[in-house]
Amino acid sequence: MRYDVAIIGAGIVGSAVAYRLRQVLPSAQILVLEKEPTPAAHQTGRNSGVIHSGIYYRPGSLKVRLCAKGREMLYAFAQEEGIPHERCGKLIVATEREELPRLQALLERGQQNGILGIRLLPPEEITEYEPHCRGVGAIYVPVTGIIDFRAVARRLLEKSKAALYTNAEVQALRREAHGYFVETQAGTFQTAYVIACAGLQADRIARMDGLNPPLRIVPFRGDYYELRPEARHKVRNLIYPLPHPTYPVLGVHLTRIVNGEVEVGPNAVFAWAREKYSRAGVSLRDTWDALSYTGTWRFLAKHWKEGWAEYRRALSKRLFWKSAQRLVPSIEEEDLIPGRMGIRALAITQQGTFWDDFYFAIQERSLHVLNAPSPAATASLALAEAIVEKALSTWQFSISVPVSGS
Repeated sequence: MRYDVAIIGAGIVGSAVAYRLRQVLPSAQILVLEKEPTPAAHQTGRNSGVIHSGIYYRPGSLKVRLCAKGREMLYAFAQEEGIPHERCGKLIVATEREELPRLQALLERGQQNGILGIRLLPPEEITEYEPHCRGVGAIYVPVTGIIDFRAVARRLLEKSKAALYTNAEVQALRREAHGYFVETQAGTFQTAYVIACAGLQADRIARMDGLNPPLRIVPFRGDYYELRPEARHKVRNLIYPLPHPTYPVLGVHLTRIVNGEVEVGPNAVFAWAREKYSRAGVSLRDTWDALSYTGTWRFLAKHWKEGWAEYRRALSKRLFWKSAQRLVPSIEEEDLIPGRMGIRALAITQQGTFWDDFYFAIQERSLHVLNAPSPAATASLALAEAIVEKALSTWQFSISVPVSGS
């Protein structure tokens, strides 16, 4: 079969794109190719499951706009489809007086970004929301929530009615006059158009398509602990520290997830592989790609102090515990039990800066999502609308006419 659109990657972004394509092109032949045995195996299924508010992002950025729209779309979709979720709210806590100016600045940024209901809490009000939390001030963000993003991705794929092939790692993209031959481990597929939502492999897929993207994916590992069941009552919902002003991490935070467990973390350390979820996991190819890239060394040089602190915490449960205890002093070291790991695709430029917004590259018959940082999962439905609109307008298709009939 010749497909109209092939989507590379069945994470939440790829799944949402398939769903959106089905909405606007109901007769299209849609193909989804996933390299793993199941969808949502990497960043989608290994994050904290938080529906973000958009408070951290630069006012006017694409991230802010799509996060706000996508958040409400996601809540509505989850409600309609019966997917477990909760609009539970979160606290962003300052633990030292020196942090109060940054807390105030973050509040003002949230107000600029149009986040409804956020307000500054004095120390005595913090315990009304989180009885075991302590701080000198906090921002309450009521629109933040929790959800199972794996379940969302699965439902989006079901509703897209796309042909899904798993264990279908893309090995080559061969252009032809009217589209592509996509060579995979599961066989070769013919398609008129390609939309690549490849996450940790985004830059490699783009290079297969003849692009020379101005960034490279560098993997950063995040380690989680869990609170043992007897200690879960110490966290009602979500408790975050103030984010680091320059290093692209939110810091160790405490997150109740939809099944009732409480996660602590993650940290953020350079990873020696893009898709190996252990501290000993190494890929020679991934390591070479990262360490042969000038941008990686420039980034690490700029942030060596923060990176060293993150590595120390990764190697020391006690330091990890101390970070959590700053927010919830009653947490004991024995309350922490090892949890899962995730790997974040950090898009780094040749200059050693991280690309802090969504980034697309489009050609005559392909569109590549080269960077989909947080809040990509939260924004996925709105992000998919933007991707499909950009693709179809560039490819000069009327969305009222099915691709296969054009």
